Amino acid sequence: MRKISLFIAMSLDGYIAQPNDDLSFLKLVEKEGEDYGYAEFTSQIDTIIIGRRTYDYVVNEIGASHYDNGERDVYVITRTERPQVGRTIFYTGNLTGLVERLKSENGKNIYCDGGAEIINELLKQDLIDEFVISVVPVLLGDGTRLFNDRRPEQVLEFITVKTFETGLVQLHYKHKK
Repeated sequence: MRKISLFIAMSLDGYIAQPNDDLSFLKLVEKEGEDYGYAEFTSQIDTIIIGRRTYDYVVNEIGASHYDNGERDVYVITRTERPQVGRTIFYTGNLTGLVERLKSENGKNIYCDGGAEIINELLKQDLIDEFVISVVPVLLGDGTRLFNDRRPEQVLEFITVKTFETGLVQLHYKHKK
């Protein structure tokens, strides 16, 4: 069975975006030649699940090929129907059903790239298997929290921690079932 992994960055106080979906705090740890293990991580996946707001932000900042490189399926979770573009599917159905179906199919692993609504819905349904969380050394004070209240307790098993020159700390856990 395929696993679904979260690979995301947050501030030390737990925010994945500042107000108005501002991700500029991530620039604090940008360093030429350093991808914090992203290329290695994405080599192990062939499917991405992402919220529409996160998708739109990344497409505007980096370009659609960041997600749809022709080698993986991209499911953009949205409330508004849009036609499929390449391997990018704008999905308006039941998220839990989609993830359960994808996990049961053959293939590489599945990457959840946010946003917070999608992550927290998957957490409520106990569907995230692995967590790679990069902590950026900044206290934002406000914005979009990574973890919302009112979700079931989930015990995690420590895999590794890495530190980087930029001050970023990357935590890697798996869900202990």
